[in-house]
Amino acid sequence: MNFLKKIFNSRSSKNCGNFSYYKELTGFTPHRVEYYEAAFTHKSVTCRDKNGNKINYERLEFLGDAVLGCAIADYLFTRAPRGNEGYLTQMRSKIVSRAQLNIIGKNLHLEQKIKCAFGDVQIPDAVYGDTMEALIGAIYLDRGYDKCKKFLHRVIITPYVDIKTLEHKVSSYKGLLVEWAQKTKKTLSFEVCDTKDDDLEQQFGIKLILDGVCVSKGRGTSKKKAEEQASKRAYYQLRYKIDNKK
Repeated sequence: MNFLKKIFNSRSSKNCGNFSYYKELTGFTPHRVEYYEAAFTHKSVTCRDKNGNKINYERLEFLGDAVLGCAIADYLFTRAPRGNEGYLTQMRSKIVSRAQLNIIGKNLHLEQKIKCAFGDVQIPDAVYGDTMEALIGAIYLDRGYDKCKKFLHRVIITPYVDIKTLEHKVSSYKGLLVEWAQKTKKTLSFEVCDTKDDDLEQQFGIKLILDGVCVSKGRGTSKKKAEEQASKRAYYQLRYKIDNKK
């Protein structure tokens, strides 16, 4: 990782400021600042190593997602001894949901150090969650699993995780609607109504069709996210009917 040190870990006042920021954010002294610099670099920024490999948060995001899932599974296994596999899986999904991570990233004001090429365009919500996962991956690589767990307890579990409250939280509006449609013999489908593509991200527009009628629309950076958004909007329109048919 020496090439990353040369790129990111200079003695400039900017990087000194970044070091202080990472220290305050994580609650401990970073050993390898280059990991955190990469974690806060969006793919829209052109940055490559000496071998031509892109340097951004995507690989760290992949690692952080796995570490976060493991830490939350560990927590739930201990705190919910009577929960079966299905219950534990559902609860973990609620805690590590994309929407939840986006909110946490915003509340931590990660935009202070995110490097991107968005210009005057507002940072998309998904970037906050992606950066959050990449940060977790950076902490894991830099200081190991135990330090990473302490960080997760401080910024995610303690302030956001309440098992009793989460038990009543809907983890998937699409899943809930599909189940309701099956029980009530209704025809439910999703259709792509438009797509937008630029250098920063792709956007999908999705229509939710119920018995041949468009009930709601959703938009997201993937078809899955757009379908979930459309399902959530449809749920709140049909909530009385759905809740009385569970």
